[in-house]
Amino acid sequence: MLAATFGCILANAFEVVAKIVRAQFVMRNSAEVGVGEKWIPCLALLEGAGVAGLVIGLAGMPLLGFAAAGGLALFFVGALLAHVRARVFRNIAFPAAFLVLAVASAAHFAALLG
Repeated sequence: MLAATFGCILANAFEVVAKIVRAQFVMRNSAEVGVGEKWIPCLALLEGAGVAGLVIGLAGMPLLGFAAAGGLALFFVGALLAHVRARVFRNIAFPAAFLVLAVASAAHFAALLG
């Protein structure tokens, strides 16, 4: 589970940077699923807060890590719902994989909390 948590941090950090620089794949995907450009900075902020929470959780505050992992899981449930609503299935594996990493991270922190 620890490896999944590191994977979750790296994958989401990459996505945050991609959102900040408005990478072409982010903008194209957002438009396809009906998320307006004005929402991209907000999504980057939410996802970045999740990454920070995971890092702080690994640094000794597992309850915060658990909360961050839960927040990221909800974030990606929303992403999956956006894909389904827009009937964009060609790349739905990406938010699904991110959701799996977030859930595995939550399990890691839950195990630490006992």
